[in-house]
Amino acid sequence: MPDSRFPAEPWRLREVGLDEPSLAQSESLFALSNGHIGVRGNLDEGDPYGLPGTYLNSLYETRPLPYAEAGYGYPESGQTILNVTNGKVIRLLVDDEPFDLRYGTVESHERVLDLRRGVLDRETVWRSPSGTRVRVRSSRLVSLTRRSLLAVNYTVEPVDAPLRVVVQSELVANEDLPRQSGDPRVAAAIERPLEAIEHDGLEQRALLVHHTRSSKLQLAAAMDHVVACGSEHVSELAVHPDWARLTVSCNLDLDDELQLVKFVAYGWSSQRSVPALRDQVSAALVSALEAGWDGVVHEQEHAFETFWSGADVELDGPVAIQQAVRFGIFHAYQAGARAEQRAIPAKGLTGPGYDGHAFWDTEMFVLPLLSATAPTAAADALRWRHATLDLAKERAAMLRLEGAAFPWRTIRGQECSAYWPAGTAAMHINADIAVAAARHMWWSDDEDFGRDCALPLLVETARLWMSLGYYGPDKLFHIDGVTGPDEYTALCDDNTYTNLMAAQNLRSAADAAQRWKSASDAKAAEIRAWRRAAEAMALPYNERLRVHEQSRGFTDREVWDFERSAREQEYPLLLHAPYFDLYSRQVIKQADLVLALHWCADAFTAEEKARAFAYYEPLTVRDSSLSACTQAVVAAEVGQLERAADYLAEAALMDLRNIEHNSGDGLHIASLAGGWLALVAGFGGMRDTAERLLFRPQLPPGWRRLRFSVRPRGQELHVEITPGEVTYTLDGDQPIEFVHCSRRRETQVTLEPGTSVTRRWQPVRPRGARPTQPPGREPHTAR
Repeated sequence: MPDSRFPAEPWRLREVGLDEPSLAQSESLFALSNGHIGVRGNLDEGDPYGLPGTYLNSLYETRPLPYAEAGYGYPESGQTILNVTNGKVIRLLVDDEPFDLRYGTVESHERVLDLRRGVLDRETVWRSPSGTRVRVRSSRLVSLTRRSLLAVNYTVEPVDAPLRVVVQSELVANEDLPRQSGDPRVAAAIERPLEAIEHDGLEQRALLVHHTRSSKLQLAAAMDHVVACGSEHVSELAVHPDWARLTVSCNLDLDDELQLVKFVAYGWSSQRSVPALRDQVSAALVSALEAGWDGVVHEQEHAFETFWSGADVELDGPVAIQQAVRFGIFHAYQAGARAEQRAIPAKGLTGPGYDGHAFWDTEMFVLPLLSATAPTAAADALRWRHATLDLAKERAAMLRLEGAAFPWRTIRGQECSAYWPAGTAAMHINADIAVAAARHMWWSDDEDFGRDCALPLLVETARLWMSLGYYGPDKLFHIDGVTGPDEYTALCDDNTYTNLMAAQNLRSAADAAQRWKSASDAKAAEIRAWRRAAEAMALPYNERLRVHEQSRGFTDREVWDFERSAREQEYPLLLHAPYFDLYSRQVIKQADLVLALHWCADAFTAEEKARAFAYYEPLTVRDSSLSACTQAVVAAEVGQLERAADYLAEAALMDLRNIEHNSGDGLHIASLAGGWLALVAGFGGMRDTAERLLFRPQLPPGWRRLRFSVRPRGQELHVEITPGEVTYTLDGDQPIEFVHCSRRRETQVTLEPGTSVTRRWQPVRPRGARPTQPPGREPHTAR
């Protein structure tokens, strides 16, 4: 059901009222980030809160990984993202009474995240227990143009009588946090993880410098202020090793207000000295003070205007979906905009979920969006993978393999997964990274990126597949003992998705090695071997059912008792059933073979896709947020348009509706990016495989229009779909070529800059009856 706290509006997320039990979810939804700094949407005053959080990308603490029994190759330590020095806090006392929304009367409270501007606004009217009324307004942003800057504009004004107010602006390190793990060793490792090195203050500026106890990363945080008041005011600065506080006191007449603009700068490093970090944050503050609040806001608005011009999706359909898709694009962009060769975690920088780790989610769900709309951010994420290539080669050598084996989950680049069947065995992540790099080469046409970053990623992962696979008696190339995207089917043979992605990896590696011969150590014989293995890749197929198997023998297994699971409310299954039971049945946690239908589309005919989608739908329980968007894409392609719209809604509304009941730990960035995929790759029919761009436009039932934009090779291509017609418009300075497809007919289109072309389209006719889902696992829709 729709959440009345968040009315559906096309360009805003607006929270009406304060629901204390749901504070953690709201804090995730209203989180701000630029990919380097992330701040949860906590109230300015700090209390009440669900989960405080301020994060710096890749600043982590190491912790022990527990094992009941040790084994060769098991990672010994994990990495956990830290809540760093909190600069958001601005406490308020009104006539000596703390401004706390749990006391007195909240007459009105509203927060608005403006997706178009990247600014979070808040306005509250509060009556204190003694009857004093006050209005508090604030605006907050994390700057896209100033990588190290958080800025807050906090204003206090009387409502119906003069006030005596005191505002306290703070920097706080080692905040008390709700315990996130029941393992006492983990808790001990991250309890008060920051050790003070230096603290200083002068006038309205304060500085705190810390380092982490185990990982020895150094962090500097500094704040400075601009105070404006219609009457005289007094201020005092106090600085201690773990906290600093500027206190401002004044008396406000009825027509006065107290305005406090707060700039907070962050810097961290594993290598730079304390003086260098101190100077960095000082310079950031001086520059921000010179620009002023209005200047910083203007820069933010311009940055987002530039982004949205080539990334927006407009639809004439449910307003809730319009809002949710823009919300998802906004947060996916925030997660990587200024990450600058750091990881894009599964939760972005919105919460501590998954310990702040990055997974394959980035390459297969987030980077397709960023490569097509924010290519600099996508390139930086892939350059981070390249920066960890030596660690991946070391990991491969430990596993007695050639090439590079990238970690299943990590912050810095070391493997942090303690559960090897779903971690180490999930080798498809290596092809996911390689294929994402090859895809980005097409979108960006960046020669330097291709030669210096994509080429080594492709070559070393190709070597991994050659050492993993083998030629069987059938003369096909097999890859056994791996885990595909479906974590309910671990340690399987010839996972179709893994094999097809490995084949793409091998072909792209061969092409890149031949293109940049002087930059690669790959020999001609090795390149030929890659191409031969790709062509001979095994694809298990059940001739009796006439359907591709998720893995060899999968369709021969007993089907899971879905009726019983629904009746006994056993979802998610991983919390109610032993893994050995799940591994032996036909039951799918998340789209796997269906994911191959999307990203390896040329390997299947239209009829094969329709049969496979119909077969795997009743087996897929979607115990993962990564499933719905992929099912939306393929449902649209096989003509199940109403079902595609349902899955689109689930992917896009994942956090706004708190569908997984864990949005308080941070947002599901991949699912939010998946809302864009469901629209652009689903109903827009966009495919960017085989180094060509193709569109197969359709519309969901009842929609009258869908418009989206992408940025192929520095141009802006706008696609507008209306019933029966699609118009392509190009803004740029170079022509582009793409394929327009209606049903099965493909037409090559060459579009000149500044021109438009209109083509007709017809919807795909669905084959067979509408597929059903497992009982009790129908998608959450917008209806």
